[in-house]
Amino acid sequence: MALPVGTPAPEFTLLTKTAEGLSPRSTKDLAGKNLVLLFFPAAFTGVCTDELCDMTAGIGDYQKLNAEVWAISCDSAFAHEAWAKQNSISITLLSDYDKKVCELYDVVLQDLVGLGKASKRAAFVIDAQGVIRYSEETAALGDLPNFAAVVETLQSL
Repeated sequence: MALPVGTPAPEFTLLTKTAEGLSPRSTKDLAGKNLVLLFFPAAFTGVCTDELCDMTAGIGDYQKLNAEVWAISCDSAFAHEAWAKQNSISITLLSDYDKKVCELYDVVLQDLVGLGKASKRAAFVIDAQGVIRYSEETAALGDLPNFAAVVETLQSL
């Protein structure tokens, strides 16, 4: 069960692949900004591709609400880079290759179709003070988070 609303969000640092190479992203660097944190099971899959392409298309709406959007899976940063290029995904993709952040947020899927542990599909809104204000773990991997509720939460901050 995903961490509940009102919980202090666990801090973390993960890697993303940029044109300059591997680059760390830390929640400590978000001073004064809200964060939409998405967990997704795997790059190069249909539902995940649709979700992250839709988030990329609407990124301006989140930026207007003083929010960064980061997405995390257990894929490598190199897989994220190839997937992002193939699908024009421009939001920050973070590699939780060792599954530690998924465990911190309690969104570990014990087995993804025989491939071992992965992240569940989940969405969190973390306010500028580092507190979880929205928390959703989808009932099924093929279900998308309620993005209208995510936006509504951001509007209330």
